[in-house]
Amino acid sequence: MRGGTSKGIYIMRNELPQVPELRDKIILAIFGSPDIRQIDGLGGSDLLTSKLAIVGRATRPDADVDYTFGQVGITLPKVDYTGNCGNISAGVGPFAIYQSLVDPVEPVTSVRIHMTNTNRLLVAEVPVKDGEVAVEGDYHIDGCPGTGSKIMIDWADTGGAATGKILPTGNARDVLRVEGIGDITVSIVDAGNPVAFVHAEDMGLKGVETPFEIESDADLLERLEKVRSVAAQRIGFVDDWRKATEQSQYAPFITMVNSPTTYTDYTTGEKIEVASVDIVARLLFNQRMHKTYPGSGTICTGTAARIPGTVVNEVLSKSAKDAKEVRIGHPAGVIPIEVSVATEGDTPVILGKRLREGITPRDRRR
Repeated sequence: MRGGTSKGIYIMRNELPQVPELRDKIILAIFGSPDIRQIDGLGGSDLLTSKLAIVGRATRPDADVDYTFGQVGITLPKVDYTGNCGNISAGVGPFAIYQSLVDPVEPVTSVRIHMTNTNRLLVAEVPVKDGEVAVEGDYHIDGCPGTGSKIMIDWADTGGAATGKILPTGNARDVLRVEGIGDITVSIVDAGNPVAFVHAEDMGLKGVETPFEIESDADLLERLEKVRSVAAQRIGFVDDWRKATEQSQYAPFITMVNSPTTYTDYTTGEKIEVASVDIVARLLFNQRMHKTYPGSGTICTGTAARIPGTVVNEVLSKSAKDAKEVRIGHPAGVIPIEVSVATEGDTPVILGKRLREGITPRDRRR
């Protein structure tokens, strides 16, 4: 199934062995890993298509289903369960309805999703028509062909899921001493997934480069990975930044941001006008640049944009300061995100519609 700009394999939990080693061996075989082309399986030879969702009956009373995300290695025989993918999360609600885990309710079925990776809750609003998931619709996502139905997800409960705080260091920005580079200003934010944000200009870039331009620059990739690794050590993911690439896999992501500017969609050649974006961003994980923009990275970028003093807030367009949406310019277009952040004491909190009245998961589960 495709969710947003990613595609993944969705599997019922009871179809897999409980023994982790055997479970992952079967999953790797399904995807055709390890193999650069994944030719002997269902993987698409790309980080955005080598994704997994394991779904089962809820183990929490306030949820409808359990969901475990896995990033399946392409050339390495490994399934990484430490993170999450917002795009794949968008497919969990429809899958739960398809598998009769949740009864369809028209016109919208709210599905409470327990993310077992972080023990947090998502609420997905899935369009339903004639008792079935409404697949067709007029909503378009840049980076995907055509249109489809719009699935809204409330991510409010994911703030600080990996580190315990939306601002893991307690600061809106930090200065990291990076070997061979010097001092680099970053904002480390944990929402959806942890992300270390840096000014594109500090890395010698404009922030509107294509995936090919960034991935073909070995020196740039090395510098970005050093910054990301030091950020990983700063928030306690690793004891030694030199081991971050191996130990922490892709968390935190690293994202380069800059103020709005006109640039070209590398997939279509169309011009993205400066007036249509509030910030430009380029995100990397596993030392590869995301060809569009990840859902969880969108949540984190939008959250960071709403926190005064962050690197993201600093380059945000003036018109977006008080607007409902933040429009993120990515390599293949623009992705909008609605985020509201309040402050409790000195701590930022994401506001959302989760745990709304009138939804009783136990009554709607099968």
